[in-house]
Parts: sequence; C-alpha cells; structure tokens
Amino acid sequence: MRNLKYNIYNLFVLGAMVIAVSSCKKDGNPNNLPSVSASSYEGKIDGYLSSDEVYPKNLVAYWSFDTDNKETKSGVAPTTAVNSSLVDGGVKGKALNLSAGYLYYATQLNAFKTDSLKSFTISSWVQILNNGSKRTMLFTIARPGIFNGSLDFRLNTNSFPSTTTNILRVGPRFTTVGGGSQDNLNNSLSPIIGADKWTHLVLRYDGTTGVFNIFGDGVNIGSFNNRGVGNNLFKSYEPGEIIIGAHYNNIPGKSTNADVTFAAMTGKIDEMRVYNTILPDAHIKALYNLGIAGK
Repeated sequence: MRNLKYNIYNLFVLGAMVIAVSSCKKDGNPNNLPSVSASSYEGKIDGYLSSDEVYPKNLVAYWSFDTDNKETKSGVAPTTAVNSSLVDGGVKGKALNLSAGYLYYATQLNAFKTDSLKSFTISSWVQILNNGSKRTMLFTIARPGIFNGSLDFRLNTNSFPSTTTNILRVGPRFTTVGGGSQDNLNNSLSPIIGADKWTHLVLRYDGTTGVFNIFGDGVNIGSFNNRGVGNNLFKSYEPGEIIIGAHYNNIPGKSTNADVTFAAMTGKIDEMRVYNTILPDAHIKALYNLGIAGK
C-alpha cells in the first residue's frame, strides 16, 4: 500500500511538471506568432538581398551604368556624352568612367519637376581624388542660363592635393523657394577616398523641416544640417536639365559666365539613385553595406 501511494504521488508530480512546461511554452508565444526560419535571412544584408529592394516605390531616377548611360526609369539618354566610357569593376557590374568628361541631359525629367520633388535622397558611389585646384560637380539639376542649379552636388576637390585621401570636402547647395541659396559642408568628418576606392556619398533633404544631411560611407558627416523653412525651402525649378560630372561652364556653348571654379570630372561613378523621400539612417547604411558586398 505504501508503494502504491508513493507511485501515485510521483505520477502527480510528473503530471504537474508536464502542465508547467506546457504552460511555459504557451506563455513564450502569447500572440501565437508564426515561427521564423533562419533560411529566410540567408544572403541578406540589413534585411535586403540587393540595393534594388531599398525603397523601390520612391526610386524616381536611377543610373546603373551597366549597359548604357540612360536614366533607367524614364529611358532618357544623354544629349551629349564627353570623354565617358563604361568600364568593368563597378560597385555592381560596370561603372561610368569620366576623363575630364560629363553626361548632359537636356530633357526635363518629370521626376524632377517642381511639384514632384520636395524631399529627396541622392545616393551615389564615386572613385575620385582631390586635385588642389578645381571643384567637381558630381550631379546637378541645372537651370538653363543660370550659374547655380536647383540642386548642386558639389565636391570640393579643390581643397587638397591628390595625395590627400583621408579628407574629401562635400559642399552641396540648393536654390530656395525665395530664390536664395542654402548649403552644407562636412567640416570635421570625412570618408576615405582614392583612385581605386569606391566611396559612398548621400545627400538627404527633408522638405518639411528643411534639414539637409550629408552621408559618407554610411555615416552622417554634415555640419550645417538645419537650413530653415518657409522661403528657405528647396525648390526644383523648371525647366531643369541634368548634368553628371560637370557644370554648365564646362559645356561648350552653355557657359553662364566667366567663372572657372569647376572642371569636368575625372573619376568613376556608379549606382546613382534619386529617391523622392528621406531615407532613414538605417537604410542609407544598408545601401552602403549592400554596395560593399556588390549587391
């Protein structure tokens, strides 16, 4: 009888333990969420398989430079291409190589019309050196006959000699609703550059707050980010033209004055993307990490 009572007690304890374990398992997933498989994340970087998956609905202009110089969303080809070629060794596939060259698009892109572009993020990979004498215009939404564009993605390659590869001053500017000018500069932080190093540069502008950021290799490096609202907000004027690698004054017959601040670009460009929204920091970092991985 004693052994029977002992066995009954043991069964009671065992049953209580089973119930307790079952209860713990249930409490560990109180909302009955579906299970997650590690295989779903294989090959992904920051949640993405490629740069093409980053904010695709807001990507309004894209130059891959894999097969030609067309802007892929509109299919618009450059009106003029000078000292340019497509070469192997890009961040993804081929890249645009400029030897004191540029691409000029005289066609107004719908994505850059006044009512279409309020906020933006512009991402581009470059291989470039300082030159100690001339600025480089990486990308501009130019205004015919006017020196300053609606947006000028300027690289102050004039600031240091070519031997300086630990500092690149990025000095973008834009024209405001009131007709004035706002800019930014990376006074203290800088990405590393080099003739054979791909450097990721990003401009991000919030058309509601007036905050204008510069990123270099995934890091926010700008020094003068708050550019104001009201008449200080960015405006994409019409008509607008696109120039990659040069200023109007570098294009024969298009000069607006005698200013010789800029020289046509010598270097490489790849994966130039324009979004009509502000990409969060984590997604800018993802574009950098994906590019480093060739994705």
